[in-house]
Amino acid sequence: MSPFRSQMDAALAEARAAAARGEVPVGAVIADPQGRIVARAGNRTREFHDPTAHAEILALRAACAAARSERLPGHSLHVTLEPCPMCAAAIGFARIARLYYGAADAKSGGVAHGARIYAHPQCHHAPEVYDGIAATAAEDLMRAFFAAARRPGARGG
Repeated sequence: MSPFRSQMDAALAEARAAAARGEVPVGAVIADPQGRIVARAGNRTREFHDPTAHAEILALRAACAAARSERLPGHSLHVTLEPCPMCAAAIGFARIARLYYGAADAKSGGVAHGARIYAHPQCHHAPEVYDGIAATAAEDLMRAFFAAARRPGARGG
């Protein structure tokens, strides 16, 4: 199994763990320039009562703390869902070199949909973007989570 594939597998594992906590199932991992995972996270907005506690933001915080830097040149971020505008901007601010994501997010995405953060002239850094990585697995997680949330007596998603 290639390191690339195992990194998205790790992001999917974080997404499954988020779903088990009642969070929207999004997972992210950051790999250093050698391909080693240096940070991993899943959504924790409900748990932390924090609208910024998206998987990408939490992984960026952990990787930056470990690197003792606000920038992560040469690093890659693997996330199960197209980043929202907030996360896309933070990824650019961190100078992530490559962004790999799974499912597209036509409703709230900020990379290929909606705000298209990296297309703006105000964007100081745009990573290389690769979409559709393990998209079916990521979409299946999201679909199952929201179907369960719609069942009578379930906590809404």
